[in-house]
Amino acid sequence: MDKLRIEGGRPLRGEVAVSGAKNAALPILCAGLLCAGPLALGNVPQLHDVATTLKLLRRLGATVERDGERVLLDAAGVGSVEAPYELVRTMRASILVLGPLLARFGEARVSLPGGCAIGQRPVDQHIKGLQAMGAQISIEHGYVVAKASRLAGARIVTDMVTVTGTENLMMAATLADGETVIENAAREPEVVDLAAALVAMGARIEGAGTDRIAVRGVGRLHGAEHRVMADRIEAGTFLCAVAAAGGEITLTGAQPATMDATLDKLREAGATIEAAGDHIRLSMKRRPRAVNVRTAPYPAFATDMQAQLMALDCIAEGTGVVTETIFENRFMHVLELQRLGADIVIEGSTAVVRGMPKLSGAAVMATDLRASAGLVIAGLVAEGQTVIDRIYHLDRGYERMEAKLGQLGARVERVTGSP
Repeated sequence: MDKLRIEGGRPLRGEVAVSGAKNAALPILCAGLLCAGPLALGNVPQLHDVATTLKLLRRLGATVERDGERVLLDAAGVGSVEAPYELVRTMRASILVLGPLLARFGEARVSLPGGCAIGQRPVDQHIKGLQAMGAQISIEHGYVVAKASRLAGARIVTDMVTVTGTENLMMAATLADGETVIENAAREPEVVDLAAALVAMGARIEGAGTDRIAVRGVGRLHGAEHRVMADRIEAGTFLCAVAAAGGEITLTGAQPATMDATLDKLREAGATIEAAGDHIRLSMKRRPRAVNVRTAPYPAFATDMQAQLMALDCIAEGTGVVTETIFENRFMHVLELQRLGADIVIEGSTAVVRGMPKLSGAAVMATDLRASAGLVIAGLVAEGQTVIDRIYHLDRGYERMEAKLGQLGARVERVTGSP
């Protein structure tokens, strides 16, 4: 099993190109099931979760060709509507095939998904919305079984803000009869990117990026071309790493307009940041100041950046309070940070982080995707050697992370087995 070995304690300097966004690429790939024409996508990151999604689409009968960051998907030959457990169990985003399969073929059988153990991410809002559109849905032997001769437009008010729920319902509504209105919709940039891809395919969507999305169903969609947006979480992770370790970084291919909450916190921590076009430049010439963080749906501070900011707080001046409001189990990285010498006390959904002058390298274990990134940042600032086990979590969402860190002068090595 691969591990990362990090020799910490040195500043980072250089330039890194931001990859395409995993959280945008996955639903857009699933959207390819809605039509019988080719969907040509650019800037698709080479990640484990993307590979799993492509494998699932092939299993359903789609033709998939990949050449670097470009993917050509053609779902004309789809002959199966079942997403099996063995392909779904490691990735919660696989539930995103439910809406497209049901809308285009009138039925779907999708295994209840797995993924990171960061807390409950129920699919009840997906089911509630599809039922409002006329679907008959049952849970049978661990599968969501859905049928509908043709979905009908409806007004759907979700009980909570759900990104994948909004995406699933928006995709299903593109082929429904009449207009569907999704109230309390997720506003994330990845939802906007999916909407842009669907519109390129012939969908009629208004309001993406607001909490009210209206979709007027059409008879069919067609093939199209689309470029996946930049990954704001990857970009934020590298910015956090340099803010914690010190130094200077220039990100290229970024979308700073999607990162206001993260950039504001890094400025508060003492970083100098300049953003223009698709470039972000960050300079950190001092020990960071502790910042308080409260996660919430976009445009507030992203839960996917919480572990990275906590790692920065661990070596900051002062005390930072980190409050997690999205997932109930997203403090599992705290025990591992404590192994590096971090002073963190958990009180319910809040972690109080008292900054320490230094951390000490140790063996730690990743528990989920973003926890992995937080541990990498902590390892970069810790004295001595840090070895991070179970980095398959990291590979789900970061493309060649050790190589990109190497471009910044970090001493990071991927190793197999014991160090």
